[in-house]
Amino acid sequence: MTLTRFTGRTALVTGAGSGIGRAVALALAAEGARVVVAGRRPEPLDETVRLIEEQGGEALAVIADVSRAADAEALVQAAVEHFGSLDVAVNNAGVLRGGQPLADLPEDDWHAQLATNLTGVYLALKAQVRRMRTQPSGGAIVNVSSNLGRHAALAGAAAYAATKAAVTALSRGAALDHIGDGVRINVVSPGATATSMSLRPGETEEGRADRAKATLPLGRISTTEEVAAAVLYLASDAAASLVGTDLVVDSGASL
Repeated sequence: MTLTRFTGRTALVTGAGSGIGRAVALALAAEGARVVVAGRRPEPLDETVRLIEEQGGEALAVIADVSRAADAEALVQAAVEHFGSLDVAVNNAGVLRGGQPLADLPEDDWHAQLATNLTGVYLALKAQVRRMRTQPSGGAIVNVSSNLGRHAALAGAAAYAATKAAVTALSRGAALDHIGDGVRINVVSPGATATSMSLRPGETEEGRADRAKATLPLGRISTTEEVAAAVLYLASDAAASLVGTDLVVDSGASL
């Protein structure tokens, strides 16, 4: 059975050139959404658009740096001008810089993670909510956080975890602020997922699989499609009463 939960709706996905963002964009398009895919580099975004169009969907690629307010506003404007509305937004763009103890982390790496992972979500939320609250149907926003921070810790990732814990706190506060405007805001917090970000330096995919089998309760990492399924659930009408929820998808790592 083909699901059509998002038919007639416009969705915006940041960080959509690869990994979780691409999987979310493809899943939304497969269920009928018209999708604006955003990121910093054109080539990966063009590939995401091509994949969506191959499956019969509609998509628009927009180059944007979410840490810039003007770019966040331009993404919303592009969605509305091209497709007529903004009904779903998935703020997935993020960077990970670390691998060393916090005392040895370069200050530039701290600021880079803060700018994209936290300020980028703040700016995106502002622009998205301002549009959605003018629409009779409101809208749904899902912010992609991490199990690191609020739920778990990892050596060498203190700064990243701090930004992601802040994303969860920001999202819960914003959810309370704007549910009265008809805008639902929720969070998905993935653990290790089948992307390059979960590979340790020099590690192969086979090595990662062996590590996951030995350390994760589920015995494996999540697929990007599994994380996308969680995002789509929170963005769908089936989750109409979920406000400020933080859905952890991490193979049991944070138990």
